[in-house]
Amino acid sequence: MMLVLPLPIGFFVRRRVAAFVAYVGVHGFVFTFQTAVLLAAWVRGDTSAFPANPTTADMVPYAVVNAIIFGAGLGLVWLGHRLATRRRDRRPVDLAA
Repeated sequence: MMLVLPLPIGFFVRRRVAAFVAYVGVHGFVFTFQTAVLLAAWVRGDTSAFPANPTTADMVPYAVVNAIIFGAGLGLVWLGHRLATRRRDRRPVDLAA
């Protein structure tokens, strides 16, 4: 989901800063919800996401994967905004010339 939304956000939100802020807000909500779901499952005894007795080193891969997703999302917001700007700024071609 977090790699599907950024391109349309960048494309349809006219101001680039507003597009980045919108993505950061959506990502923040989804990241928090995802973490809460994983922690609730871990508390109930599910060790598929985290080991039974996690250390800080066990959490590093989770942080790295989420940082990569966040960075890719920011890149897609930028790409969507660039595509929309190029589309809006197209100049008509004079075919008679």
